[in-house]
Amino acid sequence: MTGDQEQALLHPEGERLARRLAQVLGGGEADVGRAHLLGLSVVTNLVGALMPTIEQVSRHAGRPLHAQLGADDRGRAVVETVTPDGEVRARLPVDDLLDDALFVRGRLHPTVCAHLADGMTGSEHHAARSLAAALKSAPVLGALRRQLTALLSR
Repeated sequence: MTGDQEQALLHPEGERLARRLAQVLGGGEADVGRAHLLGLSVVTNLVGALMPTIEQVSRHAGRPLHAQLGADDRGRAVVETVTPDGEVRARLPVDDLLDDALFVRGRLHPTVCAHLADGMTGSEHHAARSLAAALKSAPVLGALRRQLTALLSR
């Protein structure tokens, strides 16, 4: 799959997340654009971090897997682990990854919320730093660890 195809799969996920962020963090019309930027960036960066990590950890464990982005039967983005002989081993819907990493019982995790709310103000550089802080936060890293463990144990 090419980078353009991957972006085409991830874009709707980013749009859905952006709408949720705008509802939670937005205060007006001007905030919609920033929420859109944050939503797309979160999705791209989370998936972009998970896929090479799957490959590196599985290779280090002696059971190398390839990670790829695919689509489910509804056309939604799914991270797949694939064996060297091409067998799809496990699938993780990107929306499940986002829910686990960013939300607690349907609400934005307070730590993630604080970082992303901070990113709604200031310059784009400030927003990028806030986004990085959200992605490096304990709830997000913990969710990535859980998802990685689940993907590699299947």
